[in-house]
Amino acid sequence: MLMNKSVTFGQSLSILLVVFSILFPALFWGKAEPHMPLLSALVASALLIRCYGIPWREIEGGIVKGIQSAVLPILILALIGILIGVWMMSGTVATIFSYGVQVIHPSYFCLSALFLTILVSTATGSSFTTVSTVGVALMGIATALEVDPLMTAGAIISGACFGDKMSPLSDTTNFSAAVAGVPLLTHVGYMTRTTVPAIGLTALFFAFQGQESTVDLSSISLLQTELKEHFTISLLALIPAFVVIVCSAMRQPILPTLVAGIASGIVTAALLQGVHSPLVWLSVMQNGFHQDFSNEIIATIMNRGGLMSMTWSLTLILIALSLGGLLQQSGVFQALFAGLLARIRHDGGLITLAGSSSMLVNGLTGEQYLSILLPGQMFRESFEKRGIARKRLSRTLEDCGTLLNPLIPWGVSGAFFTSTLHVPTLDYLPYALFLWLSPLFTFLFAWGRR
Repeated sequence: MLMNKSVTFGQSLSILLVVFSILFPALFWGKAEPHMPLLSALVASALLIRCYGIPWREIEGGIVKGIQSAVLPILILALIGILIGVWMMSGTVATIFSYGVQVIHPSYFCLSALFLTILVSTATGSSFTTVSTVGVALMGIATALEVDPLMTAGAIISGACFGDKMSPLSDTTNFSAAVAGVPLLTHVGYMTRTTVPAIGLTALFFAFQGQESTVDLSSISLLQTELKEHFTISLLALIPAFVVIVCSAMRQPILPTLVAGIASGIVTAALLQGVHSPLVWLSVMQNGFHQDFSNEIIATIMNRGGLMSMTWSLTLILIALSLGGLLQQSGVFQALFAGLLARIRHDGGLITLAGSSSMLVNGLTGEQYLSILLPGQMFRESFEKRGIARKRLSRTLEDCGTLLNPLIPWGVSGAFFTSTLHVPTLDYLPYALFLWLSPLFTFLFAWGRR
């Protein structure tokens, strides 16, 4: 529900100009952490909206609504931080690492990472689950094999987001189809027209980026020896990962799925690794896994996780969604979309505007569901009036909503991937080809009949 009074088209443009004039210089030129620029943009937007005559109480209401929308992402990220710490303690990540370095060679590592994460994300329907489990282990293997971490992160995120876009189990896939009023399988099938060329070019990129290995592969045995000194390496240690994949495949909600992964990890740590103290469990869940390793690489890989490791992402999401709630409730997006719609004459222009609007909402709110919902609601009627198939709208929303979010430093996905993989969003952006090739094909096909 909008505020009693909302802004005009011209006022919405001035607000967006202020937001971008604060964010872009600070982030792209000053290389600042995104928290304070976002908070500054929130304060500046609130003051400007107040100058446009909207009561302060209603401004606060918009911010509060944004904070309310942040509750679920915050809970998810908090549980994932706990899960990572517990899986370090249970030996799950150590086992994946130990087996992984035996079968993956540096020269085709990124391509292997891409296809492995495609399989896992398609099976689970979740990029978060894929990155926080398989992705963490793959980053560890990349460190051991001296593979470029930025390229590795790009491959992991591209593969993880493939399933988030294409899997019938994905929340965003179902959400995009529902918002546009398109049957799920019709939506998934039509997305292949942009997805296949995008993922094909991505795979070719990583295939031709195979690097000459400069690492002494015999040193890998030293890493495995170090792991075996601290963990029992066994297929049984993979039970927590199996539990998460099964729960996801059974379409269980993400919160109980993560709780099941944490609980099974604790049981595995107790039975397999001999960690019986509940005080140790609580400490790992709070502050992450920490143990003395003689090998610095192993220490870097294994000593991580815990609830507190997610505070950077949690606070960023809280600020970003507060700004998003304010802009949505004050009618900034509605006024802007309505004004731009009146100026569109060509079908291709309408599709391009829908995709651009989804990207704009993504950039200003950091929330992918909002970037699908708002443009979907605003453009659905216009698509129907022009006789444009609604599946073109659902595909546009998915390509420009779901896939852009991980490329935004303050986006829910971008902040999570940065915290989990320890790679800045803007650094992995050039290597996450699938995420920006799909929207590119959407815009190219907008002016045809594809």
